[in-house]
Amino acid sequence: MTADRPAGPPGGRTLYWFRNDLRLGDNPALAEACAASSALLPVFFHDPAQDADTRWGFVRRGPHRQRFVHDSLNDLSTQLQARGSRLLQLPGRARDVLPALARELQLDTVVTEDIAAPEEQDEVQALRAAGLTVHTRDQSGLFALADLPFAPQKVPDVFTVFRQAVEHAMVRVPVVVPVPGRLPPAPAAADRSSLPPPPASDDARSSFPYATSEFAGGETAGLAHLQRYFRGPLARHYKATRNQLSGTDYSTKFSPWLACGALSARQIHAVLQEHEARVGASDGSRWIVFELLWREHFRLLHHRHGRALYRARGLSELPPPSHDAAAFARWCRGETGEPLVDAGMRELAATGYLSNRLRQVVASFLIHDLRCDWRAGAAWFESTLVDFDVHSNQGNWLYIAGRGTDPRGGRRFNVEKQTRDHDADGAYRALWLT
Repeated sequence: MTADRPAGPPGGRTLYWFRNDLRLGDNPALAEACAASSALLPVFFHDPAQDADTRWGFVRRGPHRQRFVHDSLNDLSTQLQARGSRLLQLPGRARDVLPALARELQLDTVVTEDIAAPEEQDEVQALRAAGLTVHTRDQSGLFALADLPFAPQKVPDVFTVFRQAVEHAMVRVPVVVPVPGRLPPAPAAADRSSLPPPPASDDARSSFPYATSEFAGGETAGLAHLQRYFRGPLARHYKATRNQLSGTDYSTKFSPWLACGALSARQIHAVLQEHEARVGASDGSRWIVFELLWREHFRLLHHRHGRALYRARGLSELPPPSHDAAAFARWCRGETGEPLVDAGMRELAATGYLSNRLRQVVASFLIHDLRCDWRAGAAWFESTLVDFDVHSNQGNWLYIAGRGTDPRGGRRFNVEKQTRDHDADGAYRALWLT
Protein backbone atom coordinates (compact mmCIF):
# COMPACT_ATOMS: atom_id res chain seq x y z
CA MET A 1 0.00 0.00 0.00
CA THR A 2 1.21 3.46 -0.81
CA ALA A 3 0.51 6.65 1.04
CA ASP A 4 1.80 10.15 1.62
CA ARG A 5 3.45 10.47 -1.79
CA PRO A 6 4.15 13.98 -3.10
CA ALA A 7 1.25 15.56 -4.93
CA GLY A 8 3.05 15.82 -8.27
CA PRO A 9 5.52 18.00 -10.14
CA PRO A 10 5.27 21.79 -9.68
CA GLY A 11 3.17 23.49 -12.34
CA GLY A 12 1.64 20.25 -13.58
CA ARG A 13 -1.83 19.53 -14.88
CA THR A 14 -3.52 17.39 -12.25
CA LEU A 15 -6.68 15.36 -11.87
CA TYR A 16 -7.91 15.14 -8.28
CA TRP A 17 -9.99 12.00 -7.79
CA PHE A 18 -12.45 12.37 -4.91
CA ARG A 19 -13.28 9.06 -3.22
CA ASN A 20 -14.27 8.85 0.45
CA ASP A 21 -12.99 12.37 1.13
CA LEU A 22 -15.87 14.59 -0.02
CA ARG A 23 -14.60 17.73 1.69
CA LEU A 24 -12.33 20.70 1.05
CA GLY A 25 -11.28 21.22 4.67
CA ASP A 26 -8.60 18.95 6.18
CA ASN A 27 -7.84 17.43 2.80
CA PRO A 28 -4.02 17.46 2.64
CA ALA A 29 -3.85 15.67 -0.72
CA LEU A 30 -6.11 18.26 -2.33
CA ALA A 31 -4.25 21.15 -0.71
CA GLU A 32 -0.90 19.85 -1.96
CA ALA A 33 -2.31 19.21 -5.43
CA CYS A 34 -3.61 22.79 -5.55
CA ALA A 35 -0.25 24.19 -4.50
CA ALA A 36 1.65 22.13 -7.08
CA SER A 37 -0.65 22.47 -10.10
CA SER A 38 -1.22 25.06 -12.81
CA ALA A 39 -4.50 23.34 -13.69
CA LEU A 40 -6.55 20.94 -11.57
CA LEU A 41 -9.65 18.94 -12.45
CA PRO A 42 -11.68 17.56 -9.51
CA VAL A 43 -13.51 14.36 -10.52
CA PHE A 44 -15.88 11.87 -8.91
CA PHE A 45 -16.70 8.55 -10.58
CA HIS A 46 -20.07 6.88 -10.13
CA ASP A 47 -18.97 3.26 -10.12
CA PRO A 48 -21.78 1.02 -11.48
CA ALA A 49 -20.50 -1.83 -9.32
CA GLN A 50 -21.85 0.06 -6.30
CA ASP A 51 -25.37 -0.25 -7.67
CA ALA A 52 -25.16 -3.86 -8.88
CA ASP A 53 -26.66 -6.83 -7.05
CA THR A 54 -24.56 -8.68 -4.51
CA ARG A 55 -24.14 -12.44 -4.35
CA TRP A 56 -26.80 -12.37 -1.62
CA GLY A 57 -29.50 -11.06 -3.94
CA PHE A 58 -29.82 -7.36 -3.13
CA VAL A 59 -28.27 -4.15 -4.40
CA ARG A 60 -24.87 -3.31 -2.96
CA ARG A 61 -25.66 0.33 -2.14
CA GLY A 62 -29.22 1.13 -1.17
CA PRO A 63 -31.18 4.37 -1.42
CA HIS A 64 -30.20 5.84 1.96
CA ARG A 65 -26.46 5.98 1.27
CA GLN A 66 -27.12 6.89 -2.37
CA ARG A 67 -29.04 9.97 -1.27
CA PHE A 68 -26.54 11.00 1.40
CA VAL A 69 -23.63 10.75 -1.04
CA HIS A 70 -25.66 12.58 -3.70
CA ASP A 71 -26.29 15.48 -1.33
CA SER A 72 -22.64 15.46 -0.23
CA LEU A 73 -21.52 15.73 -3.85
CA ASN A 74 -23.91 18.62 -4.45
CA ASP A 75 -22.44 20.44 -1.47
CA LEU A 76 -18.89 19.71 -2.63
CA SER A 77 -19.73 20.99 -6.11
CA THR A 78 -21.11 24.23 -4.69
CA GLN A 79 -18.00 24.79 -2.59
CA LEU A 80 -15.70 24.13 -5.53
CA GLN A 81 -17.60 26.60 -7.70
CA ALA A 82 -17.25 29.25 -5.00
CA ARG A 83 -13.47 28.80 -5.23
CA GLY A 84 -13.15 29.03 -8.99
CA SER A 85 -13.36 25.34 -9.81
CA ARG A 86 -16.00 22.71 -10.48
CA LEU A 87 -16.68 19.03 -9.85
CA LEU A 88 -16.77 16.74 -12.88
CA GLN A 89 -19.00 13.73 -12.22
CA LEU A 90 -18.66 10.78 -14.57
CA PRO A 91 -20.37 7.38 -14.77
CA GLY A 92 -18.12 4.32 -14.79
CA ARG A 93 -15.18 2.89 -12.91
CA ALA A 94 -12.07 5.01 -12.61
CA ARG A 95 -9.92 2.32 -14.23
CA ASP A 96 -12.20 2.31 -17.29
CA VAL A 97 -12.73 6.06 -17.72
CA LEU A 98 -9.77 7.88 -16.25
CA PRO A 99 -6.92 6.83 -18.58
CA ALA A 100 -8.69 8.14 -21.70
CA LEU A 101 -9.75 11.30 -19.86
CA ALA A 102 -6.18 11.98 -18.77
CA ARG A 103 -4.92 11.60 -22.33
CA GLU A 104 -7.70 13.78 -23.75
CA LEU A 105 -6.99 16.64 -21.33
CA GLN A 106 -3.21 16.12 -21.20
CA LEU A 107 -3.17 15.64 -17.45
CA ASP A 108 0.18 14.71 -15.92
CA THR A 109 -0.80 13.29 -12.57
CA VAL A 110 -3.69 11.74 -10.65
CA VAL A 111 -3.90 12.58 -6.94
CA THR A 112 -6.26 10.75 -4.61
CA GLU A 113 -6.61 9.56 -1.05
CA ASP A 114 -5.22 6.18 -0.07
CA ILE A 115 -7.87 3.70 1.11
CA ALA A 116 -6.48 0.57 2.72
CA ALA A 117 -9.09 -1.90 1.48
CA PRO A 118 -8.72 -4.50 -1.32
CA GLU A 119 -11.08 -3.13 -3.97
CA GLU A 120 -9.89 0.42 -3.48
CA GLN A 121 -6.25 -0.64 -3.69
CA ASP A 122 -6.96 -2.65 -6.85
CA GLU A 123 -8.48 0.39 -8.55
CA VAL A 124 -5.32 2.46 -7.97
CA GLN A 125 -3.08 -0.37 -9.14
CA ALA A 126 -5.12 -0.71 -12.33
CA LEU A 127 -4.55 2.98 -13.10
CA ARG A 128 -0.81 2.61 -12.58
CA ALA A 129 -0.80 -0.49 -14.77
CA ALA A 130 -2.44 1.66 -17.47
CA GLY A 131 0.59 3.97 -17.34
CA LEU A 132 -0.79 6.77 -15.18
CA THR A 133 1.20 8.52 -12.46
CA VAL A 134 -0.95 8.22 -9.34
CA HIS A 135 -0.03 9.85 -6.03
CA THR A 136 -1.95 8.72 -2.94
CA ARG A 137 -2.11 9.99 0.61
CA ASP A 138 -3.59 8.42 3.72
CA GLN A 139 -5.59 11.30 5.19
CA SER A 140 -8.92 10.19 6.62
CA GLY A 141 -7.59 8.56 9.77
CA LEU A 142 -6.94 10.13 13.13
CA PHE A 143 -3.13 9.79 13.12
CA ALA A 144 -0.44 10.23 10.50
CA LEU A 145 0.98 6.80 9.70
CA ALA A 146 4.54 8.05 10.10
CA ASP A 147 3.81 9.17 13.68
CA LEU A 148 2.70 5.76 14.93
CA PRO A 149 5.03 3.88 17.32
CA PHE A 150 4.87 0.87 14.98
CA ALA A 151 4.71 0.27 11.25
CA PRO A 152 1.09 0.21 10.06
CA GLN A 153 1.64 -3.39 8.89
CA LYS A 154 2.54 -4.29 12.49
CA VAL A 155 -0.37 -2.64 14.28
CA PRO A 156 -1.24 -4.65 17.43
CA ASP A 157 -4.15 -7.00 16.78
CA VAL A 158 -5.79 -6.35 20.14
CA PHE A 159 -7.46 -2.96 20.52
CA THR A 160 -6.37 -2.41 24.13
CA VAL A 161 -2.72 -3.02 23.23
CA PHE A 162 -3.05 -0.61 20.30
CA ARG A 163 -4.67 2.08 22.46
CA GLN A 164 -2.07 1.77 25.19
CA ALA A 165 0.76 1.94 22.64
CA VAL A 166 -0.42 5.21 21.05
CA GLU A 167 -1.23 6.71 24.45
CA HIS A 168 2.17 5.74 25.87
CA ALA A 169 3.91 7.21 22.81
CA MET A 170 1.73 10.34 23.15
CA VAL A 171 0.99 10.27 19.42
CA ARG A 172 -0.40 13.64 18.44
CA VAL A 173 -3.28 14.18 16.07
CA PRO A 174 -2.08 16.34 13.13
CA VAL A 175 -3.46 19.85 12.86
CA VAL A 176 -6.39 20.38 10.55
CA VAL A 177 -5.41 21.55 7.06
CA PRO A 178 -7.38 24.69 6.06
CA VAL A 179 -9.61 24.91 3.01
CA PRO A 180 -7.77 26.18 -0.10
CA GLY A 181 -8.76 29.80 -0.72
CA ARG A 182 -8.94 29.35 -4.47
CA LEU A 183 -8.29 26.33 -6.67
CA PRO A 184 -6.34 26.22 -9.93
CA PRO A 185 -8.54 26.49 -13.02
CA ALA A 186 -10.23 23.28 -14.15
CA PRO A 187 -9.62 22.10 -17.75
CA ALA A 188 -12.80 22.04 -19.79
CA ALA A 189 -14.40 18.59 -19.93
CA ALA A 190 -17.92 17.40 -20.62
CA ASP A 191 -19.91 16.36 -17.53
CA ARG A 192 -21.58 13.10 -18.53
CA SER A 193 -23.29 12.31 -15.24
CA SER A 194 -27.06 12.62 -15.29
CA LEU A 195 -28.03 10.56 -12.26
CA PRO A 196 -31.36 11.61 -10.70
CA PRO A 197 -31.37 12.19 -6.95
CA PRO A 198 -32.59 9.12 -5.04
CA PRO A 199 -35.58 9.71 -2.76
CA ALA A 200 -34.80 10.73 0.81
CA SER A 201 -36.29 9.03 3.86
CA ASP A 202 -38.63 11.40 5.67
CA ASP A 203 -39.65 8.92 8.38
CA ALA A 204 -40.39 11.03 11.47
CA ARG A 205 -39.10 8.23 13.70
CA SER A 206 -35.57 8.36 12.27
CA SER A 207 -32.63 8.82 14.62
CA PHE A 208 -30.67 10.29 11.71
CA PRO A 209 -33.17 12.30 9.61
CA TYR A 210 -30.93 13.00 6.63
CA ALA A 211 -33.84 14.49 4.68
CA THR A 212 -33.62 17.54 6.96
CA SER A 213 -31.10 20.35 6.53
CA GLU A 214 -29.46 19.67 9.91
CA PHE A 215 -28.54 16.09 8.99
CA ALA A 216 -28.10 16.45 5.22
CA GLY A 217 -25.12 15.09 3.37
CA GLY A 218 -22.15 17.36 2.77
CA GLU A 219 -19.35 19.18 4.52
CA THR A 220 -21.46 22.26 5.23
CA ALA A 221 -24.07 20.37 7.25
CA GLY A 222 -21.39 18.13 8.82
CA LEU A 223 -19.36 21.06 10.15
CA ALA A 224 -22.50 22.77 11.44
CA HIS A 225 -23.54 19.61 13.27
CA LEU A 226 -20.04 19.22 14.71
CA GLN A 227 -20.14 22.74 16.19
CA ARG A 228 -23.72 22.28 17.41
CA TYR A 229 -22.93 19.00 19.14
CA PHE A 230 -20.01 20.33 21.16
CA ARG A 231 -21.65 23.68 21.91
CA GLY A 232 -24.06 22.23 24.47
CA PRO A 233 -24.05 19.46 27.09
CA LEU A 234 -24.36 16.47 24.75
CA ALA A 235 -20.67 15.54 24.74
CA ARG A 236 -20.49 15.54 28.54
CA HIS A 237 -23.35 13.05 28.70
CA TYR A 238 -22.25 10.87 25.79
CA LYS A 239 -20.94 7.93 27.84
CA ALA A 240 -24.22 7.71 29.75
CA THR A 241 -26.48 8.02 26.69
CA ARG A 242 -24.55 6.17 23.98
CA ASN A 243 -26.41 2.87 24.47
CA GLN A 244 -29.86 4.36 24.01
CA LEU A 245 -31.82 3.11 21.02
CA SER A 246 -33.69 6.07 19.59
CA GLY A 247 -33.36 9.82 19.06
CA THR A 248 -31.00 12.30 17.44
CA ASP A 249 -29.04 13.27 20.58
CA TYR A 250 -28.08 10.04 22.37
CA SER A 251 -24.96 9.60 20.20
CA THR A 252 -22.74 11.95 18.24
CA LYS A 253 -24.17 11.07 14.79
CA PHE A 254 -20.81 11.95 13.18
CA SER A 255 -20.54 8.60 11.40
CA PRO A 256 -22.45 9.34 8.15
CA TRP A 257 -20.27 12.38 7.42
CA LEU A 258 -17.14 10.44 8.44
CA ALA A 259 -18.08 7.54 6.18
CA CYS A 260 -18.17 9.59 2.97
CA GLY A 261 -15.41 11.92 4.14
CA ALA A 262 -17.52 15.06 4.45
CA LEU A 263 -15.93 15.29 7.91
CA SER A 264 -12.53 14.00 8.98
CA ALA A 265 -11.62 12.39 12.29
CA ARG A 266 -9.07 15.15 12.82
CA GLN A 267 -11.70 17.86 12.43
CA ILE A 268 -13.81 16.14 15.08
CA HIS A 269 -10.84 15.79 17.41
CA ALA A 270 -9.90 19.45 16.99
CA VAL A 271 -13.38 20.69 17.93
CA LEU A 272 -13.49 18.21 20.81
CA GLN A 273 -10.23 19.67 22.14
CA GLU A 274 -11.67 23.17 21.89
CA HIS A 275 -14.71 21.95 23.84
CA GLU A 276 -12.52 20.45 26.58
CA ALA A 277 -10.40 23.61 26.76
CA ARG A 278 -13.58 25.62 27.25
CA VAL A 279 -15.56 23.46 29.72
CA GLY A 280 -13.11 20.77 30.80
CA ALA A 281 -12.76 17.09 29.92
CA SER A 282 -15.48 14.68 30.99
CA ASP A 283 -16.17 10.96 30.86
CA GLY A 284 -18.32 11.66 27.82
CA SER A 285 -15.73 13.63 25.84
CA ARG A 286 -13.01 11.11 26.67
CA TRP A 287 -15.28 8.28 25.50
CA ILE A 288 -15.70 10.01 22.15
CA VAL A 289 -11.91 9.88 21.77
CA PHE A 290 -12.13 6.19 22.70
CA GLU A 291 -14.61 5.68 19.84
CA LEU A 292 -12.31 7.49 17.40
CA LEU A 293 -9.52 5.13 18.46
CA TRP A 294 -11.71 2.10 17.74
CA ARG A 295 -12.34 3.48 14.26
CA GLU A 296 -8.60 4.03 13.81
CA HIS A 297 -7.79 0.48 14.90
CA PHE A 298 -10.21 -1.01 12.38
CA ARG A 299 -8.62 1.10 9.65
CA LEU A 300 -5.08 0.06 10.58
CA LEU A 301 -5.98 -3.63 10.73
CA HIS A 302 -6.49 -3.39 6.96
CA HIS A 303 -2.85 -2.39 6.61
CA ARG A 304 -1.81 -5.49 8.50
CA HIS A 305 -4.24 -8.13 7.24
CA GLY A 306 -5.67 -6.77 3.97
CA ARG A 307 -7.59 -9.35 1.96
CA ALA A 308 -7.50 -11.93 4.75
CA LEU A 309 -10.19 -9.88 6.50
CA TYR A 310 -12.58 -10.79 3.66
CA ARG A 311 -12.15 -14.56 3.74
CA ALA A 312 -15.05 -16.69 4.93
CA ARG A 313 -13.00 -17.76 7.93
CA GLY A 314 -11.58 -14.26 8.41
CA LEU A 315 -8.40 -14.47 10.45
CA SER A 316 -9.51 -17.58 12.30
CA GLU A 317 -9.09 -21.28 11.64
CA LEU A 318 -12.80 -21.86 12.06
CA PRO A 319 -14.65 -23.79 9.35
CA PRO A 320 -16.58 -21.77 6.75
CA PRO A 321 -19.80 -20.37 8.23
CA SER A 322 -23.12 -22.06 7.56
CA HIS A 323 -25.95 -20.11 5.98
CA ASP A 324 -29.74 -20.36 6.06
CA ALA A 325 -31.04 -18.23 3.20
CA ALA A 326 -34.64 -18.29 4.42
CA ALA A 327 -33.65 -17.23 7.96
CA PHE A 328 -31.45 -14.48 6.54
CA ALA A 329 -34.35 -13.15 4.46
CA ARG A 330 -36.58 -13.06 7.57
CA TRP A 331 -33.83 -11.20 9.43
CA CYS A 332 -33.54 -8.61 6.64
CA ARG A 333 -37.32 -8.05 6.69
CA GLY A 334 -37.52 -7.88 10.48
CA GLU A 335 -39.65 -11.01 10.69
CA THR A 336 -37.59 -13.32 12.93
CA GLY A 337 -40.16 -13.41 15.73
CA GLU A 338 -37.70 -11.81 18.19
CA PRO A 339 -39.30 -8.38 18.87
CA LEU A 340 -36.18 -6.33 19.66
CA VAL A 341 -34.31 -7.73 16.65
CA ASP A 342 -37.29 -7.20 14.36
CA ALA A 343 -37.76 -3.63 15.54
CA GLY A 344 -34.11 -2.86 14.85
CA MET A 345 -34.15 -4.40 11.40
CA ARG A 346 -37.26 -2.47 10.44
CA GLU A 347 -35.72 0.79 11.62
CA LEU A 348 -32.60 0.03 9.59
CA ALA A 349 -34.55 -0.67 6.40
CA ALA A 350 -36.81 2.37 6.81
CA THR A 351 -34.18 4.95 7.74
CA GLY A 352 -30.67 3.66 6.96
CA TYR A 353 -29.64 4.08 10.58
CA LEU A 354 -29.45 1.92 13.71
CA SER A 355 -27.95 2.51 17.14
CA ASN A 356 -24.58 0.92 17.85
CA ARG A 357 -26.13 -1.20 20.60
CA LEU A 358 -28.70 -2.66 18.24
CA ARG A 359 -26.16 -3.19 15.47
CA GLN A 360 -24.34 -5.54 17.82
CA VAL A 361 -27.54 -7.24 18.96
CA VAL A 362 -28.94 -7.93 15.49
CA ALA A 363 -25.53 -9.04 14.18
CA SER A 364 -25.10 -11.46 17.07
CA PHE A 365 -28.60 -12.82 16.53
CA LEU A 366 -27.95 -13.46 12.84
CA ILE A 367 -24.65 -15.25 13.45
CA HIS A 368 -25.19 -17.10 16.71
CA ASP A 369 -28.95 -17.70 16.83
CA LEU A 370 -29.95 -17.98 13.17
CA ARG A 371 -26.61 -19.60 12.18
CA CYS A 372 -26.17 -17.49 9.09
CA ASP A 373 -23.04 -16.38 7.23
CA TRP A 374 -21.57 -13.23 8.78
CA ARG A 375 -20.63 -12.01 5.30
CA ALA A 376 -24.30 -11.83 4.32
CA GLY A 377 -24.98 -9.63 7.33
CA ALA A 378 -22.00 -7.42 6.52
CA ALA A 379 -23.29 -7.06 2.96
CA TRP A 380 -26.78 -6.13 4.21
CA PHE A 381 -25.31 -3.42 6.42
CA GLU A 382 -23.27 -2.17 3.46
CA SER A 383 -26.46 -1.92 1.43
CA THR A 384 -28.72 -0.35 4.04
CA LEU A 385 -26.58 1.83 6.32
CA VAL A 386 -26.29 5.52 5.50
CA ASP A 387 -22.96 5.49 7.37
CA PHE A 388 -21.39 2.37 5.85
CA ASP A 389 -17.61 2.42 6.28
CA VAL A 390 -15.65 -0.47 4.81
CA HIS A 391 -13.12 -0.68 7.65
CA SER A 392 -15.52 -0.42 10.58
CA ASN A 393 -18.16 -2.63 8.99
CA GLN A 394 -15.74 -5.44 8.27
CA GLY A 395 -14.05 -5.09 11.64
CA ASN A 396 -17.27 -5.12 13.65
CA TRP A 397 -18.76 -8.14 11.87
CA LEU A 398 -15.54 -10.11 12.32
CA TYR A 399 -15.54 -9.04 15.98
CA ILE A 400 -19.07 -10.37 16.59
CA ALA A 401 -18.41 -13.54 14.58
CA GLY A 402 -15.16 -14.37 16.40
CA ARG A 403 -13.22 -14.41 13.13
CA GLY A 404 -11.17 -11.25 13.64
CA THR A 405 -8.45 -10.25 16.07
CA ASP A 406 -10.50 -10.24 19.27
CA PRO A 407 -8.99 -12.76 21.72
CA ARG A 408 -12.40 -13.57 23.27
CA GLY A 409 -13.53 -15.40 20.14
CA GLY A 410 -16.70 -13.53 19.31
CA ARG A 411 -19.57 -11.81 21.06
CA ARG A 412 -22.98 -13.38 21.63
CA PHE A 413 -25.65 -11.08 23.02
CA ASN A 414 -28.54 -12.39 25.10
CA VAL A 415 -31.53 -10.71 23.46
CA GLU A 416 -33.77 -11.06 26.50
CA LYS A 417 -31.19 -9.32 28.69
CA GLN A 418 -30.61 -6.62 26.07
CA THR A 419 -34.35 -6.01 25.96
CA ARG A 420 -34.57 -5.68 29.74
CA ASP A 421 -31.52 -3.42 29.89
CA HIS A 422 -32.30 -1.10 26.97
CA ASP A 423 -36.04 -1.28 26.22
CA ALA A 424 -37.62 -2.23 29.52
CA ASP A 425 -40.70 -0.08 28.90
CA GLY A 426 -41.15 -1.40 25.36
CA ALA A 427 -41.11 2.08 23.84
CA TYR A 428 -38.61 1.24 21.11
CA ARG A 429 -40.42 -1.95 20.10
CA ALA A 430 -43.74 -0.11 20.05
CA LEU A 431 -42.21 2.58 17.84
CA TRP A 432 -41.15 0.13 15.12
CA LEU A 433 -43.49 -2.85 15.43
CA THR A 434 -46.83 -1.04 15.38
